[in-house]
Amino acid sequence: MDWTFWLETFNLWVVLIPLLLGYGIGRWLERRHYRSIREREQALRHVVALNTRYVPEGVEAGSTQLVTGGVVISSDYFKTFVAGFRTFFGGRVRGYETLLERARREALLRLKAQAEAAGSTLVIGVRFQSTTIAGSATPSVEIMAFGTALIGTQRAVTAAA
Repeated sequence: MDWTFWLETFNLWVVLIPLLLGYGIGRWLERRHYRSIREREQALRHVVALNTRYVPEGVEAGSTQLVTGGVVISSDYFKTFVAGFRTFFGGRVRGYETLLERARREALLRLKAQAEAAGSTLVIGVRFQSTTIAGSATPSVEIMAFGTALIGTQRAVTAAA
């Protein structure tokens, strides 16, 4: 065998090794993040976040506070590589869908944690704002969740006639 075979094989491995590493490490990190999200969602399930603009009927709030939760999440190299083919041929880009889902869930969790730290178990007017971050080799997205935490909420007592 001559050196050209080894040189061509080397060039192939230079492309394949980062792709395989990106796939493996990216999957591991994504699974770890989802596990963390599920655990924190379970711990914060008592904090209710609603998109309604008004205080629910029968609830009285002592005070209010703006609460936010923001996160920036980047895609891994493998998903970016596969998404390049998807954009060329068309169709759903599932890798980016999971990226956005993780970002939304993480932003909402951070909002709920801030509301809980303020002494609230009810957040109303929850909205999401998203921004793509350009200028890097892999796509990144920023998601900001914000809402109004009702502090000192209690059920209004109705007088029985």
